[in-house]
Amino acid sequence: MSTALQMTAFGLALLSTLFLLLATCTDCWMVNADDSLEVSHKCRGLWRECVTNMQDGVRTCDQYDSILADHPVKIVVTRTLLITADLLSGLALATLLLGLDCIKFLKEDPHVKLKMCYGAGVILGVGSMLGLVGSVWYAVDVYVERTMLVSHNIFLGVHYDFGWSCWLGMAGSMGCFVASVLLTCCLY
Repeated sequence: MSTALQMTAFGLALLSTLFLLLATCTDCWMVNADDSLEVSHKCRGLWRECVTNMQDGVRTCDQYDSILADHPVKIVVTRTLLITADLLSGLALATLLLGLDCIKFLKEDPHVKLKMCYGAGVILGVGSMLGLVGSVWYAVDVYVERTMLVSHNIFLGVHYDFGWSCWLGMAGSMGCFVASVLLTCCLY
């Protein structure tokens, strides 16, 4: 039972960490939500903004000036939280991999391996909370920005909605959290 639970938690943590990494690296955190008359598809991410022409499929991207330049708070906070969540999830994966019962590392001391799995669960839990806060922070900021423009009857020609990268960040964070619960609460 313990081995099956460990393998389930490892598989979920691996998939969720990949989701978090993809969310951090991809550039579709905000997507234009206009009518179907648009001839281009616009995405904004943490690192750049891209426009895809719907007729010929040509995609152009503008990198943000510098990582140290003045950016909106939502971008800086989300970058920081997601990069930290990525690092913690990677560390937890490495620790969990060494703590799995099917790995021969420290095979003679199962109590230490169990502590490694528990520690990996705690690290995954912290990483999942950071990733979830970062993703939800960005989503709430997009929603508030859109609501303020609508309430003031301001239409700039384009308004944005949550992109797939934002949803991927939330899904990866929730997956890491579930893996953390499996490792910390169900393993003992």
